[in-house]
Amino acid sequence: MSKKAIIAIAVVVVVIAGTLLMGVFGGGGGQQRAMGAVQVKAMNVLVQDTPLTLEYAGSVKGKDEVKVQARVSGNVTDKYIKGGQYVSAGQALYKIDDRNYRAALLQAQANLAQAQATYNNALIDLQRNEQLLAAAAVSEQVVTTQRAQVAAYQANVDAMAALVQQAQQNLDDTVVYAPMSGKLAVDDVAVGTYAGAGNTTLVTIGSSNPIFVQFSISEGEYLKYVGASVVPGQALPSKSVRITLSDGSEYPVEGHIVEVDRAMQDNSGSLIIKAQFDNPEGILVPGMFARAKLVGDTLKGAVLVPERAVQQLLGKSFVMIVGEDGKSKAQNVELGSKVGSYCIVDKGLTGKEQVIVEGLTSLTEGMDLAITEVKPEDMGFSLTTSNL
Repeated sequence: MSKKAIIAIAVVVVVIAGTLLMGVFGGGGGQQRAMGAVQVKAMNVLVQDTPLTLEYAGSVKGKDEVKVQARVSGNVTDKYIKGGQYVSAGQALYKIDDRNYRAALLQAQANLAQAQATYNNALIDLQRNEQLLAAAAVSEQVVTTQRAQVAAYQANVDAMAALVQQAQQNLDDTVVYAPMSGKLAVDDVAVGTYAGAGNTTLVTIGSSNPIFVQFSISEGEYLKYVGASVVPGQALPSKSVRITLSDGSEYPVEGHIVEVDRAMQDNSGSLIIKAQFDNPEGILVPGMFARAKLVGDTLKGAVLVPERAVQQLLGKSFVMIVGEDGKSKAQNVELGSKVGSYCIVDKGLTGKEQVIVEGLTSLTEGMDLAITEVKPEDMGFSLTTSNL
């Protein structure tokens, strides 16, 4: 290669290097700073009147549930129902073999008739002896003895009558009736099953309208949201309750608290609450999962930040906000109740800040920010819980 060619190549290299250096240290400085900024999404802190809503995992309970058992023992000879159907109070469910009970009734009736005949004969003798006593034909001792015998026979008649009544009741009890209106479980026994009196459950029946939803709340929540609503002179609070079912749908009927346990649970420190709901269509079935929503008082001018914006460090809560200089700033906050996707901020924010909701993974205080402003609906935030 000639000397001139070498010189030409060196000049080109110097020109290119100079151009690159100008891009780095000269007019490209602003672009370099933009490339160093952290991409984040931020939204304005919400300030609005907010109803305090508490949610609890609960379960549906039947208002009344009875295990139907026979009062007499014997084999089931007839079955008038099938599991899962609705029955009315007093409707016949089962028939127990009644042959022994019919025989026992006939025996009791025969014993009563015999006792009645003996009593009648003794009574006739007493009446005759009393006439003889009036004529001084018998002694008073004879009459007194006869009167005692008549009284004994009368007592025996009463005892035999009681046995007849008991035998009749046993016979009547061979037909088992529904003690209440409701829906039968599918634990119904088959014909031929031996039913022990008071031991064998023939079928379970439970009422389905109205129905309970049972859940537990903490002591503090009870004092704040339930206990304060007790009406003087009434034993129960009047708080309304709504429930969300396992598929995320909200049950259309509002319920009310009707039962509060008498004591806190030792193992959990919580209090069992029951809310009653009308269930005319039978949608709610005992054992179903339901999330109970208890609506408290409305907090005026509440400051709200998305729950996803809140971070924890050493037991303290903080959020990253956009500082006045456009850089990230950590702000300590004290949180109140959770409301949907948000947390209520009791202390730490004025409500005029922009809080960072996305891009927090590697963000630290004092970093330059490339901000994309978003609205709650852009991020799917809501003051209500849309699903479980």
